[in-house]
Amino acid sequence: MKHYRKELWFNLPARRAFVNITPEVETCLRESGIQEGLLLCNAMHISASVFINDDEGGLHQDFEKWLEKLAPEKPHSQYAHNTGEDNADAHLKRTIMGREVVVAITAGKLDFGPWEQIFYGEFDGHRRKRVLVKIIGS
Repeated sequence: MKHYRKELWFNLPARRAFVNITPEVETCLRESGIQEGLLLCNAMHISASVFINDDEGGLHQDFEKWLEKLAPEKPHSQYAHNTGEDNADAHLKRTIMGREVVVAITAGKLDFGPWEQIFYGEFDGHRRKRVLVKIIGS
């Protein structure tokens, strides 16, 4: 069994954003040389997310509105966590959107369903964060 590991780094200028990282993940898969196996992709920070969904701008706007209703950023005083930071909402949004995805690899390609893409979700930007890509297989 072969294995591959790479960190993808992001420093987004906005507090919140969704970035399609499928091309970067596909580059990792090509670099690995693995044809059959599994790919794990996870955010290594507790205020960021990795998830799979459609790359459609209206859907991303819907995510933003929905997440803000579930875990509004302000007022910061509503959260017990905000005792030195103002990112409690980012932790909650990450929990909702998920930490990681696992994708099957078949014939050297990500074995996606229709419209599926991998996204990095940033909920507390303005600083460097990383995503781990780990691939195992043959």
